[in-house]
Amino acid sequence: MNFKHLRYFMTVAQEGSINRASEKLHLTPQTISGQLKLLEDELGAPLFKKRGRNLKLTKAGQHALGYAQEIFLLGDELQQGIRSDNRYKVQRFNIGIADVLPKLITYHLLEPSLSLTDPTRLICHEGPLPSLLADLATRKVDLVLADRPLDSSFHVRAYNHLLGECGLSFFATTKDAGQYRDNFPQSLEGAPMLMPSAETERGTGLARWFDRHKIRPDIRVECADTALIEAFGLSGAGIFCAPSVIEQQMTQQYGVEVIGRMDDIRERFYAISLERRVSHPGVLAVCNAARMALFEEPATAEQQAE
Repeated sequence: MNFKHLRYFMTVAQEGSINRASEKLHLTPQTISGQLKLLEDELGAPLFKKRGRNLKLTKAGQHALGYAQEIFLLGDELQQGIRSDNRYKVQRFNIGIADVLPKLITYHLLEPSLSLTDPTRLICHEGPLPSLLADLATRKVDLVLADRPLDSSFHVRAYNHLLGECGLSFFATTKDAGQYRDNFPQSLEGAPMLMPSAETERGTGLARWFDRHKIRPDIRVECADTALIEAFGLSGAGIFCAPSVIEQQMTQQYGVEVIGRMDDIRERFYAISLERRVSHPGVLAVCNAARMALFEEPATAEQQAE
């Protein structure tokens, strides 16, 4: 079996189309189509079926994808095992970070990995979750940090590890905080609001929360980048939210004030790995520190299994 064919097949499965896979692999669509046809002929079954403009895996394709991921995982482990004989080699910890995660949360999650016994170089890759999961499947990253769990919409065989959860706090500059703190949350009616985009977990949850409380804020900015939202908020452009677990740091470092909190919407943070039982020392450091120190309550056994 030609392993190059497997690599092309796995990329098409992750991207959902031959055109997107060709852009990622820097090959023509015709080349990839031809290689896929050869693989299907060799396996004796179609691996994809068309659904609109995208390609979906057949049952045979899902079966083949699991084997392909295992094959490349074993190959990477072989290389790492041989290279590890050099005791002076710095251990590389490649981490994928969903671009919607707050920077302070990300820092606290990753900081323990810098205190490992073996010399470690932390290499951070920030981007959209689907792209990071594709990198995880091909072992370009060891772990992905996200605000949502992996589900069946992603064609990646991996496992969710719930790091913790917390509520949300509303912040405003000192100049504006007083007028919104009284009679919260009704005080947010017509208030200038900086909202996460609707495609983010926080944005969806906030929109439902406002509807439930029959509150209509004046949305001034809407975007997925939490750092940009905070920059607008620090300039006085409007009220913004952040996880309550970093509330003290937000007020101390940025000089903003809390105007209210909500616990009925819980923001969750996940580590996603190819391992059901975590063994990578960097991944262990992240998971253990998050559950023991960063969040108020450790994740339960049921939550960790999600």
